[in-house]
Amino acid sequence: WVAFKAFSLAKSLSTGNSKSFFVQ
Repeated sequence: WVAFKAFSLAKSLSTGNSKSFFVQ
């Protein structure tokens, strides 16, 4: 799940939406 979290964080940063990372 670590890789998934890292991917989600990178995706969130790229979209400028950090909330989506914390939700997941």
